[in-house]
Amino acid sequence: MAPRPGPHTLAFVESPVQLLNVLEWAHTQSPARGSGGAGLVPSQKRRTATPATPSEPSPGLTLVVLSPTDPMSRGQLRRMAELARDEGHEVRWEEARGGASAPFRTIGGLAPLLRRAGRVVMGDPFSRYVQLLLTITRARDLVVVDDGTATMEFAGQLARGERLVRWHRKGGRPGPRDLLFAPVSAAARRRLAASGGRRVEVFSAMPVTEIPEGVTLTVNGFAWTRARFGPPRVLAGADLVGTSLVETGVVDGDRYLDAVRTLAGAHGAKRYFAHRRESADKLHRLAAETGLEVVRPDLPLELIARRGPIGRTVLSFPSTVVHTLPPALAGTGVRVAVCDIDPGWLTSRASPRAGDFLSGVTDSAHGVDRLSSGGAYAVPYAPPAAPGASDR
Repeated sequence: MAPRPGPHTLAFVESPVQLLNVLEWAHTQSPARGSGGAGLVPSQKRRTATPATPSEPSPGLTLVVLSPTDPMSRGQLRRMAELARDEGHEVRWEEARGGASAPFRTIGGLAPLLRRAGRVVMGDPFSRYVQLLLTITRARDLVVVDDGTATMEFAGQLARGERLVRWHRKGGRPGPRDLLFAPVSAAARRRLAASGGRRVEVFSAMPVTEIPEGVTLTVNGFAWTRARFGPPRVLAGADLVGTSLVETGVVDGDRYLDAVRTLAGAHGAKRYFAHRRESADKLHRLAAETGLEVVRPDLPLELIARRGPIGRTVLSFPSTVVHTLPPALAGTGVRVAVCDIDPGWLTSRASPRAGDFLSGVTDSAHGVDRLSSGGAYAVPYAPPAAPGASDR
C-alpha cells in the first residue's frame, strides 16, 4: 500500500542557503526514504513560476521565495529555484521588497495559503517577514532549517525564553523599529515554542547544544547534495572562502585584507570564493592587492564545492561552511581548515559577544583543521565529545 501523503507544506526562504536546506529537509521527508507516510508528494515538474492565485494546494511542498534586492542573492536564488522545480516542487517567487507597498501585497497574497497549510518551513526565524507570517498561520507543524550559524543562536534564545536577536546585534540597544515590532516578534517566539499540540523541528548541520523543551533536532547530513552532485575533481593547492564579517561591521576591512593575504600566501591559495554579501569595492581591492582570482558563485558553496573542481584544501574564517562543507564533501579527500578571528581584528561597532560567538563557531566545528589567526600553521583539531544524543 502506498504511503498516505502528509499535510501540504509551505516553505519560506530569503536566501540561497535557506532554499538549499529546505531541499535537504524535503529529501529526508520523501516516502522512498521511509518517512512512514508523512512524506512529501512531488508536484508535476514545471519550468514556470506558480501563479499568483493558486488553487487549493495538493499534498506536497510549495516554496515561497521572499526575494531580496541584492543581485548576487537573487541570481543564486533563481538557480536554486530551478533545482527545486527539477525536484518536483512548486516555486512561488515574491518580489517582497519591491517598493513600499510590496510587504502588504505579499502578505495579503500569502494569507490564504498560510491559513490552509498544515506545515510551515522557515529558513530565518529572525526575519521580520517570517515573524509576521507566523502570526497568520494555523499550521501545527513548524520546521526551522539552517540560515547558517544563526541557528545556534536561535535555538539558545528560544530555550532560554529570550527575545530573538541576531548574534551580531546582541548587546546593542533596540532601535525604534525594534520596539515597534516587539509585539509581533514576541508572538512569533511563542508560536515557535512546542506547546498545545504544536510540533516544532530544527533541521540543522550546526552544533546546536541548547535544545528547547519539546523541540525535535534533526541533523542535516547533506544527503541530497551528495546524491545530486559530484564527487568533484580535486585540484592541487587551496581555495579560500570569503566572509561578510566586514560588511556586517564585525571585522575591520584592512585587518581582514591583511589576514586574507597572509592566509593565501601561507597555503598557496589561488581562488577566493566570495560571499554573496561582500561588496564589489572590497572584492576589487582584494583581487588587486592579493592576486587571488575572485569567484562569485552562482550557487551556494556546498553545491559549488561538491560539483567541483575544488582545491584539496578549503580555507575559511569562522562561518557556516566550516560546519557544512565537511559533510557535503565527505569521502572526497578535501580538507577544510578554519582560521581564527584575532580579537584585534574586531571593530568598535562589533557586538560585545562577537568574539566569543566566533570562537564558538570554530571550537564546535567537526572534521576541520584549525589555523592560527596568522594563518601560517595548522593544528589538527579534535572536537569535544557531544554531551548528548541530540547533539552532533
